[in-house]
Parts: sequence; C-alpha cells; structure tokens
Amino acid sequence: MLDMGHDFGQVDPAWFDVIRPTKLPAFEDQFCCDGNFYSGVRQSRFGVKGFFPTSIGELKTTFEFELFGTGVDAGQTTLRLRHAYGEIGPIGAGQTWSPFMDPDVFPNSVEYWGPTGMVFFRNVQFRYMPFRGDTTVILALERPGASADQGVYADRIELQNIRPSFPIPDFSYQVRRKGDWGHVQFSGIVRRIEWDDILADQFDLADRVTGFGFNLSTNLKIAKDTIRASVVYGEGIQNYMNDAPTDIGIENNFSDPLRPILGKPLPILGVVAFYDRTWSDRFTSSIGYSMIDIDNTSGQADAAFRQGHYGLANVMFYPVTGAMLGPEVQWGRRENFRDGWTYDDFRVQFSAKYNFSTSIE
Repeated sequence: MLDMGHDFGQVDPAWFDVIRPTKLPAFEDQFCCDGNFYSGVRQSRFGVKGFFPTSIGELKTTFEFELFGTGVDAGQTTLRLRHAYGEIGPIGAGQTWSPFMDPDVFPNSVEYWGPTGMVFFRNVQFRYMPFRGDTTVILALERPGASADQGVYADRIELQNIRPSFPIPDFSYQVRRKGDWGHVQFSGIVRRIEWDDILADQFDLADRVTGFGFNLSTNLKIAKDTIRASVVYGEGIQNYMNDAPTDIGIENNFSDPLRPILGKPLPILGVVAFYDRTWSDRFTSSIGYSMIDIDNTSGQADAAFRQGHYGLANVMFYPVTGAMLGPEVQWGRRENFRDGWTYDDFRVQFSAKYNFSTSIE
C-alpha cells in the first residue's frame, strides 16, 4: 500500500502520516511549520492463517505483521506485530483484538490510525467463547497496562519514586448478535490499576483504583451500504482507546497533609458515526465523524488534552479485483483543558493498495 498526501497544518513528526488529535500542537508552532508533503508504504502488511484438523476440533491460527512503527519505533517503516493468535473450540490465546472493541466499526478509509473515539486495541489475552454463531459471547483475561499524567507536579521529586503495579489481569467481555441486517455488540471491561510509593518521606502517595468501561457498537446494513457507529464510556480505560492520552490524572487533596494529591481514573466518552456508501462495483465512499471527550482533573496542566475531533470523506476506485485507489480529505481538532487553545488540521491523501492471497493445502 502506498500513501501520499499534503498536511496543511502541523503534527508531531513521529506521527506525520496520520490524524491523531492527541498528537496535534498543544501551543503555537509546537511542531514548527505548517504545510508538509508525506509519503510512505507503512500500511503494507503480510499475514498467514492456518487451519489444522485435530482430534478435538480445528485449530485456527493467525500471524500478521505490518510496517507501521509505533512506541520506540514511532515514525519508522519497520516490522510491527499485529496478530499472533490461535484458537481451538471455545478457547483462544495470543495477541488479537480485545473483546472490548468492535473492529467492524472502523470505516472504509485510507487514513491509517482511524476514529479517535473508537475502542481499538490488539492485546495479549486468554479468552473463552462459550457461544458461537448468530450470538457470540466472549470472556477474556487481558494483559494490563496504564499510564499517568503527573500534570503540574511533574517536576516534583516525590513523584519520581512512584511505580505502577498491575497485580491482576484486565477482565473483558463481549456479547454480539448478528443477522442479515448487520450486528449489534455490547462489551465491557474491568481493571485494577495500582501504584506504589517507594520514597521514605512524609507523604504516602500509594493507592489503587478500579477502571471500567462499556462499549455499545453496531453495523447496520442498508442495501449495499453500511452505517458504522459506537458509543463508549468509562473511567481509566484510555489504554484501550484508539487515540487518548493517560488513564490516571492527579486530583488536588490539600485537606490531607499525608496525601495532598490523589490519582483519579479519568472519565472518558467516545463516539463514532460513519456511513459507507457503495455506488457501484467500481466506486465506494465513506464519510463520518468521531469525537473523544475527557473530564480532566484539577492537578493536570492547562494544556492537557481535553477533547479531540476527527472526520473524513473519500471516493475509492476499484479498477480490477484486489486493487483500490483514490483520494481522501481528512480533518482533526485538538482542544486543551483550560488555556483556551484549539487547533485544526486538514489533509488531502491519495492511496493505492493491492490485496493478494493464495492457499496451500
């Protein structure tokens, strides 16, 4: 897959080819100059699926990687694992989509990162699927993880000695009902987030909180078209969102000299609404909007991320089987906590993709 585009604004250079409101400038000219051309093949991916008969049922495996670097490789064209997963009967294990998310909400777009208000996380997990078919039920234990915003106290020595702790796995679940009309899915998650204070001083900043979330999503079929929508709400679930900052924020608690600040799981609301239109066998379009909103805490900085907006519209052309190309207009907006800063970014992107596959028996 090839992506080429022009960014009329500016963004964190490590995320030059995607629209992520959290990576847009938090103040004037944070990332220098407006107007940049970009290109790359980072969305290209390769995968292998296996189906093996056994005495207790068919073993299904998936191994897939792409070239879109993240984490320490952010901005690089390098190998990145997507799926390493297997299942047999009602048991599944490995890295794949979290049951808390609904991958079918992702629109038919060429922008890589996707809607900001969507639950989107491939996680390491062990899952149990007691019901399969038109009604699916999934229960899973997932690898935990979270991050915190030290806010206006980031330079305090006392906070340099706080260490995160995750004594138990996250628990997620999913119930999905499908039919000729599409599907509806309800999913949720419960997680424990702890941190230890290893500095011997007059403060005791160790604590633990419970994060939770609920996600209602759907695909509705209208002839050859599809409406994709979801609403998610929770506290301390930013780790599972497609584009959100930290799970924990600092709340002032000056009435208690032993614990003058507290860690609070940040409430979050995410919305996705897209319409995929099929004009003919050769042309499709997608248009839609997504939003994410965070209730910040009193100890966060004025420039902390509060709200993000995301939208796009495209026309895709399919000249032959397996090939797709076309233009897309993209928009993202960042709004800060309490300094009044907002920033809009507009892009035009052209992408070309060819899908291929083969089977070996």
